[in-house]
Order: sequence, then C-alpha cells, then structure tokens
Amino acid sequence: MAASSSTTISPATVKTKVLTLLFVRRANPTSGVKEVLLGMKKRGFGIGKWNGFGGKVEPGETIEAAALRELEEESCVKASGVELRGKITFTFLTIPEVLKVSVFEAVGPMTGEPQETEEMKPQWYAESDIPFEKMWADDKYWVPLFLEGKRFRALFEFDDESTIVRYDLDTLKEGEEL
Repeated sequence: MAASSSTTISPATVKTKVLTLLFVRRANPTSGVKEVLLGMKKRGFGIGKWNGFGGKVEPGETIEAAALRELEEESCVKASGVELRGKITFTFLTIPEVLKVSVFEAVGPMTGEPQETEEMKPQWYAESDIPFEKMWADDKYWVPLFLEGKRFRALFEFDDESTIVRYDLDTLKEGEEL
C-alpha cells in the first residue's frame, strides 16, 4: 500500500470560494487594434501576476454585481453590464480551497480611465501581445477561447501556484448552459 503524501488535503477541510473574473476589451482609439485591460496584482493571492479584475462575492450581492464592483475598485473603470463567458473550478493540492470562478466580459458603455489602485496596476495589452508568461499557468489554455468569443467550462488542478497537474477544458455550443 502506498503511503499518503503529507500535503494531501482532506475533503472535510476543503472550503469553496465563489469568485469573479472580469475582462474589459476595446478597439484602441488611435490604431483600432483589439486590446484587453489586464491588471498586475500588487498584493495577496496571485501577487506579481497579470490578470483580469475580480474577487469575492459579498453577502447579499449577485455575482454580476460583484464583478462590476471589483472592476471599479481595482481599476477605477465602471462598466454598465457583464456577459458570462465561462466557469472555471480551481483546486490546489497544497491549499484547502476550491475556487469557483465565473469569467465575465464587460459589455455596454464604460466610464472612467484605468488607474492604479492599492490592489492592481492596470494596463492595456494588444490581444496579440498578452503576457501569458507573467500570468497564471492556466490562462494560456482558456484566454484565447475567451478572446475568440467562445463560452467554456474548465477544471484546473494545481500542485502549487504555478504547476498544473491536470485540466479539463470544454467549449460550449450555442444554447448550452454554463
């Protein structure tokens, strides 16, 4: 019989967190190049990585309202709406949490210019120049689908914060529920 690893997490001790992740896209006002707004995480989980904007859902808040609130808090940009584009479940062999992330795209009119906040340093990137090497390891698998306008479901299991042990990624057909 194989010995169990000392880093194995008991299912009874695993907590689930419901989180949001929101991406803002635009055509550059001067060149017309398609761009996405990313933020460099300045503190907490994921520090030093480029990502979309998001976080926890507060009690009594809808997940859509949480996505809009987090965008404004982290970038000073206010979007009028969101469209759900994907759902990702993240597990970590060494962290007793399951992260259930709803991935949104900002839609409709937006106000405000991206500004650095205590948590994030926003910057526009051409969609062809996204710095995947400075992002979460899973992003290179699903962000291109997101940018193509596809809807998706995914599960990523990490050994630590940078090593993917396994993943499942499915694109959804029109009308198929996330």
